[in-house]
Amino acid sequence: MAEHRSMQRAALLDAARSLLSEGGTEALTFPALAERTGLARSSVYEYFRSRAAVVEELCEVDFPVWAAEVAAAMGAADGAEAKVEAYVRRQLALVGDRRHRAVVAISASELDAGAREKIRAAHGGLVAMIGEALEEMGHSEPRLAAMLLQGVVDAAVRRIELGAAEDPAAIAEAAVAMALRGVRG
Repeated sequence: MAEHRSMQRAALLDAARSLLSEGGTEALTFPALAERTGLARSSVYEYFRSRAAVVEELCEVDFPVWAAEVAAAMGAADGAEAKVEAYVRRQLALVGDRRHRAVVAISASELDAGAREKIRAAHGGLVAMIGEALEEMGHSEPRLAAMLLQGVVDAAVRRIELGAAEDPAAIAEAAVAMALRGVRG
């Protein structure tokens, strides 16, 4: 029974990822989740009490995987500047990933305080990740620089997500150049 519930919960989360990446937060509804998974709408409520609860669990499950990929890219980089570049490039490379598109859709939505706090904490982990490289570069305010650097990444992500006129590779190159020039001081 526990294995069946676990599989159903995973199917609901997978359906939520698809809905979010295809249609944004407006698409994430319990009737849509029920339709995608073949469950009765009332059954969806047995797994999640609200849309915010689905969002919170997606953050708990998906954001650590995404962050681990960014950390691995940074770990493979040699030197502080290369770590900054890896930090930016890996996040932008993840834009096409369903997990990433779901997190972006989630972060743009109207959520309750608990869900917003989980997203803030997850983003805080990304900011902390790059802080060490910025300290290594001799930055006088590594936390502030890390938050601003993440702002550059977030803006590039939004530009790619919007299907901007620029090629995603050109957006990535511009973001890397801006990030590196900015963190050098």
